[in-house]
Amino acid sequence: MTSNTLLQRINQQQFLRNLRNKLLTLHSCLLQIERIAYEQVRGRVTSNELLRLVISDEQFAWLHRISEMVVQIDEMLAADEPLALEDIQNLITQARNLIVPSEEGSTFAKKYYAALQSEPSVVMAHSDLLQLLASK
Repeated sequence: MTSNTLLQRINQQQFLRNLRNKLLTLHSCLLQIERIAYEQVRGRVTSNELLRLVISDEQFAWLHRISEMVVQIDEMLAADEPLALEDIQNLITQARNLIVPSEEGSTFAKKYYAALQSEPSVVMAHSDLLQLLASK
């Protein structure tokens, strides 16, 4: 492996780790909003109850798209074979398409739009993620 190829591979892995971290930050902000909304109606939940809700409750299902993307990144980083540039580009496209807020459209787009309107932490996480995606 040439030093240029090694450097490219390291840069790709670092980009994926950065993307993963920014998606997790966004997910955490969105999860907190959804948790508050849930607790306002049904009362406080423990961390264990929240985990169960995130996995199986319809109110939290819209967040699965971000979770699935994080898992996809984890699998790419853990793979033995080198990362294919096409796979990374596809992931970037998926991420860009996912974080498009809209008052109409998918459940994710609508809830994401509402979160961006009401929570500064989501705006910051969104901005950070867009900045990273724009760098590629």
